[in-house]
Amino acid sequence: MLAEPQPTPFDIDFRAAGVPVRVSGLFWLGTALIGWGSCQAFARGNPREILLYLAIWTAVVLVSILVHELGHALAYRRFGQDARIVLYHFGGLAIPESWGRRRHLRPAERFIVSAAGPAAQLLLALAVILLLRAGGYLVPFPIQSVGESLGFYQGRRFSSPFVFAVADFLLFVNIMWPLLNLMPVPPLDGGQMVREGLEAVGVADAGRIATGIGAIVGGGLAWLAYTRQETYLGIMFAMLAVACFQNLRQSPPWKRWN
Repeated sequence: MLAEPQPTPFDIDFRAAGVPVRVSGLFWLGTALIGWGSCQAFARGNPREILLYLAIWTAVVLVSILVHELGHALAYRRFGQDARIVLYHFGGLAIPESWGRRRHLRPAERFIVSAAGPAAQLLLALAVILLLRAGGYLVPFPIQSVGESLGFYQGRRFSSPFVFAVADFLLFVNIMWPLLNLMPVPPLDGGQMVREGLEAVGVADAGRIATGIGAIVGGGLAWLAYTRQETYLGIMFAMLAVACFQNLRQSPPWKRWN
């Protein structure tokens, strides 16, 4: 499910910050399916506006996932490994190219690599918030209790609903998605960080322990998502929980990139 997809004639290749990037043709379909409901809500049934909001959503997701994977890739580069990026239907992958060119990364270094992706997105969200506040605009923060406590919903309103959509999508994708990605469920970044953290402090069989934690947490998150009618999240975490359970029978519990 989360493996690198095979190349297709519809792929787009380019470089960002010196890192090779491949955007799979499946990326556009997956992104559109995820954002369709939100775009419908913004467009209020207007078919032409739905397409425009969908274009905005797709551009925001493309930039946001690229920022996330660049965080991983540049962290790899910092520790002496080149990497390439693949964007696909489930998000993105940063895959080391020079396997062991210098040495295998230490657990603490792998922890930093895993954390760099979500951190890059959260920093992007912070930059958007600071820019909006500097302009005196309200901030469409995706967590209502936090937004209210920080006074983010007070300020100038956007004159264009499309500009508001850009801000809303940017903050949603770059706050909620990295927070979900930090859940301790392999192979999400949070699951990788649990494993590397345990290895860094010398815990024996850290991979299997992290996988067991992922099976429990993933199952709980799947149930919570279903009870809140978040079908996509429910399916995703259910599949990840099942994968963790199956991987408990394997050694090592899941593939390590380096």
